[in-house]
Parts: sequence; structure tokens; C-alpha cells
Amino acid sequence: MIVTLIIVCEIGFWVLLAAGLAARYLLRMPRTGMALLLCEPLLEVVLLVVTALDLKNGADPSWKHGLAALYIGYTVGHGHRTVKWLDGHAAHRIGGAPRPAGAPRYGMARARHEGRVWLGTLVAAAVATGLLQLAMWYVDDPSRTTSLESWQYTAWRAAGIHGLIALTYAIWPKRAPSGERPEGARGPDPTCGSAAWARPATTDPQPYDDTAPRPTERSV
Repeated sequence: MIVTLIIVCEIGFWVLLAAGLAARYLLRMPRTGMALLLCEPLLEVVLLVVTALDLKNGADPSWKHGLAALYIGYTVGHGHRTVKWLDGHAAHRIGGAPRPAGAPRYGMARARHEGRVWLGTLVAAAVATGLLQLAMWYVDDPSRTTSLESWQYTAWRAAGIHGLIALTYAIWPKRAPSGERPEGARGPDPTCGSAAWARPATTDPQPYDDTAPRPTERSV
């Protein structure tokens, strides 16, 4: 039942997200769209309540309860980023807003971006660990909660691996391909000659000056 509910919550997340964006940008009902988007956390609340009731009714803690905690943690840590990304692209494609800026790809800007994403994973691991710990205290039987404890290790192991991957972008910054301007650079394109940007090019015809000496005219 828990696994089925996780699948239902995942489908419900995307259904509510699509409905909220459609209401905001297709139906021009921003308040209704925002209300639908704010219903997203209710799915995690429902999953949490059902998981607690399942344990209260005598169910043995298992990998299903651990998976539910990790799913809730992931939604808390990264759900807002997904909603923000999709909202920006929907506003651009449907609402006519400017195209949202993409994530940086090179240099320390990319490293900082990966670090912020990793912070979301840390939040996810902390939330999952807290929920699992509450479940272990609720059951109050160490012989039945070993599976929940192993999920705590899984959450922090995933956060550690993600942290090492994010750290590589800071230790070995990814360089832009040759000939491509660095991200965030200002001023004229260094790949162009100085004459290309020192003055604006023009295609306007120049006025004819009949007072200028002709090449074949000799001075007396």
C-alpha cells in the first residue's frame, strides 16, 4: 500500500503542477494556478500520515517506510527547484515572458550552482533522517527498526556521493571550449579584432565631397 501511495503521490505531483501552470498561463487565472501549486505539499502530508498509521496498526517497519521517508525528503529538498524551473519555462513559452536563464556550464559559476543543488540534497537527507528517527522512536523496538536505520545510512551515503561530485567542479573547474566567451564576461568580444568593436559598422552611403582633389589632378 505504501509503494502504491508513493506512485500516486508522484503522479499527483505532476498532475497538480501541470494543472497549476495551465491555469496560470493558459486560462489567465493566476490565483487558481497558485492555489493548485500550493496543494503540492499536501501530497507529502498525506503520505506521511498514511505511513504513520500503517506503523500504528502494527505493520513491521520495512523498506517501504524508508522509501516513503526518502521520497518526502527529496520533495522537500528539490521539489521547489523543479517547480521554479518549469514555471519559468511555462511563462516563457505560454505567457510570453523572457526566456529564463539556464544554469551556468563552466568555471566557478558552475561549481557554485552544483553546490546549491547539493545543499538541496543535504536538506533531503536531513528531512528523511528526521522522519525515520521519529518512526524508530514511535515503534520503540530496536529489533524491528533495523531496516529504517539502514535507510538513514542510505540517505547520507547518497548525500556524500553527491557532495563529492559537486566538489569536483570546484577543484577542476570545467573550462569553456576554445573561442567561446566565458560566462558572465562583459565588454567587447575578445575574439574579434579591435576595429570590429571600436566603432559601429555602418552601411549608410558617405556624402560626396566635390572639393577633395581627384587622384589625377595636379597641383599648380
